[in-house]
Amino acid sequence: MDKNLIQRTLSGIVYVAIIILCTTPIGAQLINGISLGLVKQEYLYYGLITLLLGVGSWECIKIMKFGDGYEKWVVLPLVVFIFYVFSKRYFHFDFFFDFRISEILAILLIVIAVVTLFKYPNELYYDSGKLIFTVIYVALPFSFALGLPKFSSFDDGFSLEVLFLFILIWSSDTFAYLTGKFFGKHKLAPKISPKKTWEGYIGGVILTLVLSYFIEHYQPGLRGNWMVVGFLVAAFAPAGDLVESQLKRNFGVKDSGNILPGHGGVLDRLDSFLICVPVVYLYFILEKFI
Repeated sequence: MDKNLIQRTLSGIVYVAIIILCTTPIGAQLINGISLGLVKQEYLYYGLITLLLGVGSWECIKIMKFGDGYEKWVVLPLVVFIFYVFSKRYFHFDFFFDFRISEILAILLIVIAVVTLFKYPNELYYDSGKLIFTVIYVALPFSFALGLPKFSSFDDGFSLEVLFLFILIWSSDTFAYLTGKFFGKHKLAPKISPKKTWEGYIGGVILTLVLSYFIEHYQPGLRGNWMVVGFLVAAFAPAGDLVESQLKRNFGVKDSGNILPGHGGVLDRLDSFLICVPVVYLYFILEKFI
């Protein structure tokens, strides 16, 4: 058997296992079952997002090849500050998905950063542009991710929105790949990601909607309508991949890192997640007014 295939499979299994343990009550139950401590699931999830934030920020700094100016050293403090602001809301149960101007502006900043990457890439060759892009592209999505699950200080419940978001992203990627492999003829973005096709994109949307139907039917306790969430994920997950591909292409980088042998870095694995999280978060805000 191909050594690289074994490596990819093993690291993939570990990656999925970590996601499941940190986004479902299984993680806390397992740890508390073998230790005398009392670990709450929200702590595991927070630790996961914090770890991904830190590694992802460092990978983005390396991708963008900062110069010797002060900007490189300001990135992490700004990332930590933004994450700290959202962390206070996380631990004080302050994510009510009310319409807040600050959150809408933060999502608009993500849109502006993506547009800049594709339309005005020369702006990112300055360290000041790299600083702004890194903070927006990494810090804001991971910070918004803290607001997706629900939990209470009065019980051990922890909702499964993040787990099913990951499942839908994985299904979208898998279905798009398989459909494109067997039926793909028309390139989606040949200069950025030559293997992506429109047929694969449509197949990913359709089959992810089928999966989201079962999630909506069998998991009625989740926030929002998961047929809508499934459509948003299928529509925007490929965009996340294209954003990271364009970023690496602009700076001549193959992979964001090697923390996951055979898969690349955190940004390589979570490129779709970074775009889907603010989109789904925005939907949860708007859903309250519909």
